[in-house]
Amino acid sequence: MTQVLIMDKINWDPTLSKLLNSLQEKRSDIPNCTDEEFSFLSELLQSKELNALVNVHNKILSNVKDDKFFPVLSNSMDIDIEVLDLLSTKTNLSDECKELFHLLQKPHIQGLLCAHDAVAQKDYYPRLPEIPLEVDEDEETVKIVQLVKSNEPLCGAGLEPILGATLKTCEVTGRIMIARVMHGGAADRSGLIHVGDEVCEVNGISVEGKTPEYVLKILQNSEGTITFKIIPADTKGEVRESKLRVKAHFSYKAAEDPCTPCKEAGLDFTKGDILHIVGQDDEYWWQARREGDRNMRAGLIPSRALQEQRILRERLEKEKVDNDSISLCSVPVPLPALCPRPTTSLHASPTMCNLQGTKTKKIMYDATENDDFDREEIPTYEEVAKLYPRPGLYRPVVLIGPPGVGRNELKRRLMATDPEKYQTPVPYTSRPPRPGEVDGKEYHFVSREKMEEDIDVGKFIEYGEYKGNLYGTSAESVSSLVNAGYVCLLSPHYQALKMLRTPRLKPYIIYIKPPRFEILKETRNEARARSTFDGSNSRGFTDEEFHEILHSAARIEFLYSHLFDEVIVNGDLSIAFEQLVNAIHKVKSEPLWVPASWVQ
Repeated sequence: MTQVLIMDKINWDPTLSKLLNSLQEKRSDIPNCTDEEFSFLSELLQSKELNALVNVHNKILSNVKDDKFFPVLSNSMDIDIEVLDLLSTKTNLSDECKELFHLLQKPHIQGLLCAHDAVAQKDYYPRLPEIPLEVDEDEETVKIVQLVKSNEPLCGAGLEPILGATLKTCEVTGRIMIARVMHGGAADRSGLIHVGDEVCEVNGISVEGKTPEYVLKILQNSEGTITFKIIPADTKGEVRESKLRVKAHFSYKAAEDPCTPCKEAGLDFTKGDILHIVGQDDEYWWQARREGDRNMRAGLIPSRALQEQRILRERLEKEKVDNDSISLCSVPVPLPALCPRPTTSLHASPTMCNLQGTKTKKIMYDATENDDFDREEIPTYEEVAKLYPRPGLYRPVVLIGPPGVGRNELKRRLMATDPEKYQTPVPYTSRPPRPGEVDGKEYHFVSREKMEEDIDVGKFIEYGEYKGNLYGTSAESVSSLVNAGYVCLLSPHYQALKMLRTPRLKPYIIYIKPPRFEILKETRNEARARSTFDGSNSRGFTDEEFHEILHSAARIEFLYSHLFDEVIVNGDLSIAFEQLVNAIHKVKSEPLWVPASWVQ
């Protein structure tokens, strides 16, 4: 008698339905199948529980394709334990905290969190135990590993990711070895494949004397479960995921890198991205994920050492081409700079020249002096950590940019909105006060001897000499404003960044960038902006001065862009001001990435 599957409101799985229909059609062809056994199979395939489980399974497997279904985090159980530890140390808990404390200890809540983490970490693929083989004592130990083929990439020649691992040919034995296990990949999750393992067979096909390309073809033609026969390495180094986060100071595209061991396994990123470095076992290729990326599998990026070598090589080659002229993009790096040497001090002498000779107004630094100590710094990756805002203690906001870009106008407008909130430190000077000037208001007036003494011991974050008198800003004056609850605004010369960017001050550095020449000229002329290049403040900018602003901006970006927290293009002043206000609000209210040493 033919049975008919009656559909109700249950979301029946079509695969199970087809299997049930096939089972019913071939009932008579199944040998030694009793009515009891057939009835059991029929009821099982029609059960609501099995269909619900298959639907959940299919939903999980389609996780990658479904952008609306992804975990926010994968360590909720760890957070549960941290919260319990924190609450256990507190006294006088509110009723809500007590309820939360007891709720988070419930077995069913913790079981739910563990299940969530297993799904978030994709820890639901089949894990088959190693199959022990009976071998003689003199024979090599062999293990059989079975993995489920996923959508992870397969590479071309050289090194191939096999479900999250890479292959190479041993230079000594000529055998195919596991070169790298990618963090978060299927091989890593299985815990059965390790670096140094020798691959003997794939799906029953011997690969002895073959190449990695040969193995790749086998994998490309395989479906479902893939079986490897492996001779284990002598040592099994456990692959541990580090917690290191870094900020990238350059952009990277694996497809454009001729040196990458595997383009498909590479991780692309842009300058400013936060990367989670999960493995540094390889001297030249690290494994990393972009912070917040939902993809659990790590990708390959050049290590710090490799990238530094590349940048040095590019600079030296550029220097050979342009050894007769120094341009912005061909900063010379002398050969001795390849070896460690003491860093030149920014403030070696209290006497400094002017930026434009007689044309310059008061400039604390000379932009034409030797910048070797900055050029020799090779920005690649910077270790970072989250810094959480401190109520009532706001990070100083530093506006950096070329003269004439409008930093001081933005600062003036900001201070005018709320003088009780925004303040700028009072500078120090060795010149005598003029009529009407009050000590501590326009300037702190001190003797030259006292100021030189404080400079020598590093109390000033910037200083310089103008017409025989010293001028400067002390670190203590910045700290005083911060401790008093103000948002301290600074617009120093760009070379002060090295003195400002310290764990003590923790500044938020905003680079005010000029727009392209046409917009720069148009907006400044429409606003009737006054030039301060000659100190008169009574005329507009010349084309030469506009070009000088852009040239100085390019120089600053080349030397110091890795120190910027944010970039604001000052084309339209009102838009730039709105962006500045939003940036300061973010600094006051959101946790932000800073150098790791600032939060230790």
